[in-house]
Amino acid sequence: MPAAERQVFVTVGTTKFEALVERVDSLELLRLLKEKGYTKLVIQKGNGTYSPSNILPKGQTTGTTEGVQVEYFDYSPSLAAYITSSALVISHAGSGSIFETLTAGVPLIVVPNPLLMDNHQVELGEQLAAMGHLVSAAPDALLDAVRGFDASKLLPYEKGSASGMVRHIDRQMGFVP
Repeated sequence: MPAAERQVFVTVGTTKFEALVERVDSLELLRLLKEKGYTKLVIQKGNGTYSPSNILPKGQTTGTTEGVQVEYFDYSPSLAAYITSSALVISHAGSGSIFETLTAGVPLIVVPNPLLMDNHQVELGEQLAAMGHLVSAAPDALLDAVRGFDASKLLPYEKGSASGMVRHIDRQMGFVP
């Protein structure tokens, strides 16, 4: 990746999250990203039927709009390379996507899917935001979240160790005194 390239990666994981894909398919958001110095927007749209058509001509999956390179795709065997090569990740609030991004040390805005039956994404996003590791925003507040985003205010995430939990389980099972 050229040194001047600053990529934003958007992911919905393995789910369908039309509201997030529709929100990032916005010329206003694209202009804001350019204003903030981002040069590329990559969208992983999952199995939803909505395809970006405001920031790319209908039927095209790559192009340049408003001076920003744009591309989208459904799935990839791994998102790790997209995450680690990004200056910012905007993600659904699935735990796998969140912790992969935080562990990689990439700034993160999460957008919980309000259509899920339980609010585990909202709870996880709000808790990690309260801890200072990321910004959490509802789909309709994403533009404002990006506008006010300052990665320097985020606290680094340090991956915890499961050894304490393993010792506790081993004691409970009688494997160790």
